[in-house]
Amino acid sequence: MERLKQEIEQKGTVLPGGVLKVDAFLNHQIDPNLSLEIGKEFVRRFQNKKINKVVTIESSGIAPGLTAALELNVPLVFARKKKSLTMNENVYKASVYSYTKNETNDITISKDFLSADDHILIIDDFLANGQAALGLAEIVKQAGAEVVGIGIVIEKSFQPGRQTLIEAGYQVESLARIQSLEDNKVSFLEEETVTN
Repeated sequence: MERLKQEIEQKGTVLPGGVLKVDAFLNHQIDPNLSLEIGKEFVRRFQNKKINKVVTIESSGIAPGLTAALELNVPLVFARKKKSLTMNENVYKASVYSYTKNETNDITISKDFLSADDHILIIDDFLANGQAALGLAEIVKQAGAEVVGIGIVIEKSFQPGRQTLIEAGYQVESLARIQSLEDNKVSFLEEETVTN
């Protein structure tokens, strides 16, 4: 997705430790027009799939998840990282380790919002080691629902996340695939769309 690549090159910042900061347009301040384009591109890439819900994780996955759900005209359900006072124990739960924050969170989704009849598209902003996507997939599995695919806005292709998800049997579509963040420079893989 060319516009996304341009935004990453122009507004992204490479930090030490292989961290790409994109808070100027994706996950702190959000460019709504870019977000709409991202949602449309996810729908295009999964157009042959039956999808009745989009699932993501708070908070950075909500914007791309919402625009995909809007384009599909289906609900968006997001996993919470912190337990809400209004949420009872009737939840699906998985543990997810964040390498960026160096912490493990229990993520939860109310059992009211997922069922065995659901065909789920998982959306997230980043793919590095695949832990968030695997945690979401585990919750979908607990509900007896089906993961029809995983859409990622930015993939760090030099980390094992894609391979982990493909080996687990998931179709992974990433809109921008980063080959390297060496020397504080973003290098993209030439091939954007890889389907297993």
